[in-house]
Amino acid sequence: MFWFVLDSLGIGGAPDADEFGDAGSDTLGHIAEWFSGEMGRPLALPNLQKLGLGEAYRLVHGRLPAGWTEVPVAGGYAAATEISTGKDTPSGHWEMAGVPARWDWGYFPDEAGCFPLALLEELVRQCDLPGSLGHCHASGTEIIERLGRESVRSGKPIFYTSADSVFQIAAHEEAFGLERLYQLCGVARGLLMDPLVGRVIARPFVGEEGSYTRTGNRKDYAVPPPNPTVLQRVKDSGKAVYGVGKVGDIFAHRGFTRELKANGHDELWRRTREAAKKADLVMTNFVDFDMLFGHRRDPKGYGLALEEWDLQLGVFQKELNEDDVLIITADHGNDPTWIGTDHTRERVPVLLTGEGSYGIRDSFADIGATVAKLFGVEMDEGRAIR
Repeated sequence: MFWFVLDSLGIGGAPDADEFGDAGSDTLGHIAEWFSGEMGRPLALPNLQKLGLGEAYRLVHGRLPAGWTEVPVAGGYAAATEISTGKDTPSGHWEMAGVPARWDWGYFPDEAGCFPLALLEELVRQCDLPGSLGHCHASGTEIIERLGRESVRSGKPIFYTSADSVFQIAAHEEAFGLERLYQLCGVARGLLMDPLVGRVIARPFVGEEGSYTRTGNRKDYAVPPPNPTVLQRVKDSGKAVYGVGKVGDIFAHRGFTRELKANGHDELWRRTREAAKKADLVMTNFVDFDMLFGHRRDPKGYGLALEEWDLQLGVFQKELNEDDVLIITADHGNDPTWIGTDHTRERVPVLLTGEGSYGIRDSFADIGATVAKLFGVEMDEGRAIR
């Protein structure tokens, strides 16, 4: 089984979107509208359309995305509704793996000086820091551009957050030190358990003033899921479960027999093929949609990346064996036309080996229940889609 997460490819229509300030957000739909208007052509995703992406969208909106026409569908499709309390990466992934996050995560207010003074003082004390910078909600690329020079000069790491339950730390790989950054994040992880903050993320960067760039050495420090996910259940049944990309970090390295790191979609495809040689279940997160284009509010870049991914999907499909199973979904939305730079609360498409419509699902956990059924294991949450 290949389980692909197109990070942030929401399809709008979440019934509780207004509670998150996201009523009307629609990642796929607004990218398609942008292409039809600004590019003068439809967003071209023929392979995903054949698997039912347009029909999954139609389940939510009663119509196809802008510029799309009817095509024969050779696959099963559904739209899934999130029931977790957050719209963040761990909540989406854990719920689709059968463990909805029904508790309240710890968040930081969207104001200057958003972190508790006691937390900052303890990090300085335990990690022998000269101080810290940032202490606000920010885009990672923007805050590194704004504070990178001062961080390198002073030796102070940059602390920032977002609307997600997250504490992010940026520092220069060479001037501050990559291992030192990881150690700092480990200490922060231990200090952010009450209230429970979902992730601490190391955000290393390199370069000189005016040309700082983040590197592929990002590392997430997530709390482990409170109950076994379907990944853990399949692993415990004796199957080989491989995580490709950042999924190992998201699940706090629980449920995988092996993790294959990769940076960029080309390498993620390559490592997925590598995993296919030995694994029974391969889960790959294609993060660039979210990280490079959603958060940066770049509908053109997002759409072009989708088109390139769709071409690669077509090649990959020709390599599948007759009894292989393919599931393609997303963990949340990140509408590149929306206000702000945060994730958006949306339903997600579910495309899978099968035939016809499986309707609108009440929880992402139906995906995990489907994986469980196909591997002959049991999950407490969700109803199998097929």
